[in-house]
Amino acid sequence: MKWLARGVFVPGVFLFASFISAAAFAGGTPRICVEGNAITVQADERVLLRYCYRDVPFKPYIQQLFSPGGTNILRDAPADHQHHHGLMFAVAVDSVNFWEEHQTPGRQVHQSFTEVRIDKHDDVPLGNFTENIDWVNPRSHELLLRERRTIEVCALKDVQVTLLTWQSSFDVPPEKEFVTLTGSHYFGLGMRFVESMDSRGQFSNADGKSGDVVRGDERLVRSKWCTYTASANSQAVTVAMFDHPQNPRPVTWFTMTKPFAYLSATMNLHKEPLKVTAGEPLVLKYGVALWDGQVQTEQIDKLYVRWVDWIGKTGDKLK
Repeated sequence: MKWLARGVFVPGVFLFASFISAAAFAGGTPRICVEGNAITVQADERVLLRYCYRDVPFKPYIQQLFSPGGTNILRDAPADHQHHHGLMFAVAVDSVNFWEEHQTPGRQVHQSFTEVRIDKHDDVPLGNFTENIDWVNPRSHELLLRERRTIEVCALKDVQVTLLTWQSSFDVPPEKEFVTLTGSHYFGLGMRFVESMDSRGQFSNADGKSGDVVRGDERLVRSKWCTYTASANSQAVTVAMFDHPQNPRPVTWFTMTKPFAYLSATMNLHKEPLKVTAGEPLVLKYGVALWDGQVQTEQIDKLYVRWVDWIGKTGDKLK
């Protein structure tokens, strides 16, 4: 196990550099713990997230995500849907299913970390890491996509929120001209909540839309952000997912509360398959914000604008 404090990770070597002075972190220096199969990011001795990248069934994912008060909202591999892993990204590629985990599913295979570091933006310490992942057809062992995934997380003390950014860049390998992304209406960046958040929570979005009914209480709606407020182990929490205006398609949010709660940022692939061409990477950017308690629309809007500006100023880590 390795801890990084104000450091940078280079494959095979740990280098330590003073990117940020210790004085910048009132209450304690942020740390990243790199283990053999997971990464944990802490701030002020409090865990922000745990990311599993090795010894996983079929895909790397965020296993735990904590509110400022220390409440985890994510559930991993519940009995009813064992392929639901906390916060995960999956679609179908050339008809190979990377979402479900039965009948020979596709595999997202961790290759390496190109960077693991503590950074700083607007006096806010950021923990981030960039991972190279191969999307592989398990039947033919063919490489379908190469992904460069960057996860960035911080604790914004001024507004009492845990803020996460998920960025992925997908490249078609040289031996292929293109691949086609498809999938069910819930495929994308999906989030399964802890059991106590099921059934009695409330979804909302930036436009106050009710959305289109798919089946039961499943709905699809387009908006710049979508939130879910519920009780997580007797603690009220609000989680929001953000669409980025530079994404190739506006996000279509998938929501459901029965028999369990789920939120997913989709690309509407069940109606509009998406072709990824060699030499033209597909870049996706999403945000996740987590508060304790119920949050007003104005607060969410302000954080959304701040996050979009934040991404622009910190630069595109996927280039």
